[in-house]
Amino acid sequence: MQEEPETASAGIHGRKKKEKGNMLKRLVTASALALTLAAPAAHAQAAKDTLTIDLPQDAATLDPQLQWNTDSYTIYRNIFDNLVTRDSSGKIVPQIATAWKYTDDKTIDFTIRSDVKFQDGSKLTADDVAFSIKRIIDPKFKSPQLSQFDQIADAEVVSPTEVKVTTKSPYPALLAQLVKLSIVPKAYVEKVGDQQFNAKPIGSGPYALVNWQHGIQTTLKANPDYWGKKPEFKSVVFRAVPDVSTRIADLRTGKADLITEVPPDQAINLKGASGLKILSVPTERVGYLYINAQGGPTKDLKVRQAIAYAIDKQGLVDSLLQGYGKPVSILGAEPVFGYTDKVKGYPFDPDKAKALLKEAGAEGAKLEFLTSPAYDQTQVQAIQQMLNDVGFNTQIVMLDQATFLKRRQGDAADAGSVAIGRWSCACQDADGIIFPLFHTGSTWAKYSNPKFDALVEDARSTLDKAKRMDDYSKAYEILREDVPGIGLYQVYAIYGASSHLQWKPTANESMFVDRMSWK
Repeated sequence: MQEEPETASAGIHGRKKKEKGNMLKRLVTASALALTLAAPAAHAQAAKDTLTIDLPQDAATLDPQLQWNTDSYTIYRNIFDNLVTRDSSGKIVPQIATAWKYTDDKTIDFTIRSDVKFQDGSKLTADDVAFSIKRIIDPKFKSPQLSQFDQIADAEVVSPTEVKVTTKSPYPALLAQLVKLSIVPKAYVEKVGDQQFNAKPIGSGPYALVNWQHGIQTTLKANPDYWGKKPEFKSVVFRAVPDVSTRIADLRTGKADLITEVPPDQAINLKGASGLKILSVPTERVGYLYINAQGGPTKDLKVRQAIAYAIDKQGLVDSLLQGYGKPVSILGAEPVFGYTDKVKGYPFDPDKAKALLKEAGAEGAKLEFLTSPAYDQTQVQAIQQMLNDVGFNTQIVMLDQATFLKRRQGDAADAGSVAIGRWSCACQDADGIIFPLFHTGSTWAKYSNPKFDALVEDARSTLDKAKRMDDYSKAYEILREDVPGIGLYQVYAIYGASSHLQWKPTANESMFVDRMSWK
């Protein structure tokens, strides 16, 4: 916008009318010329080439069938297509599969797109789809996602564009889980091996990997042969920026166009800042506290119950989340099928916590509190203080995200006493939450209860919604009694963005860059 001409014309005094007219004419011409010259710059901004996104952590993996922690998933979901996906409203819609139909309660036929190529130019076929499914359910592959897909018995190629998927029993959450199943190229994976594929992944998605500088940044470029809507940004850079103040500074200075994991107090400070905006949405993700029921002092039920009574959930939400969250009684939230408000959580009762700790003879018990920079450390410190206030000796153990995940998914003896977590299955179904977290044998579970196992197994093997809801209600009640973990709050995703970025966050926290644009 040019304002100088108006100021100049207003300051002309004592000139002849003709001279004044000539001056205004020249100024109008100059103004028009300035606007004309400015037009290419405006166009260049509308056609911004590179989008820069600050994440708290680097990707732990770019193989979509290994880790699926938030930062890894945020990056690799742009490299790969999934069998099906969710649109911005949360509805399950086609992606690599154009259509599907159940032929019986345990068999579903998928029709596969015939116009898709991987980023190396090879054609995506039903062979790749079947291979991707078999790979992730192969116990030898040891995918941390296995529990999300282990109800699948087989994937069979019927034709180059048709795959038949069979499940061990009727599996109501199948499509909800398949929104996360990325299709990988069979020939390439078999040629280079799993380790090389993770280092240099090839997918069929809207973006291809350019460079992965471990611990620093990952650069992707638009896939010129993408079968779907062409992404607006020619490249996207995901930078690992653990320090939140640095992420916010990057946003303020324009070094980053989008940042994730904005703390609520900083979100309030950023509201109304020139050229910036806060984007937030209630999600299916739940902030929770894992409690090791199979190792250390927390093997004692009374100790676990003491921990539950020691946590002031409402205080966490009020003082630290500042409206960007909601206390929960269970490990689940309202967007999730199976969520129930009938099971009540533990009230904040420090006196009860102290009494239980005394009964257990565990006063002063040392708790190893695992965390990583991916989590809000003010919450970690607040929970540490609450636990210490009732008589625990809580020691925070800061780990990089890869090590944190390795320990949490490893043996109970090395998994710490407690750990902060923010869980989402991106499937909006309790089968993707309490089954992987607590079912016996899961890499995440440091807990075992046959009655719980039977209920969640039953819930995932019937298409009767009422029966499933009843199973989950009973399963949540067992979790309340056994306390292998406690739900803290429903997470509200908070992003800081340039005011030019056009994007609508979703409850499943999908970050598809091809759904973003620049105004």
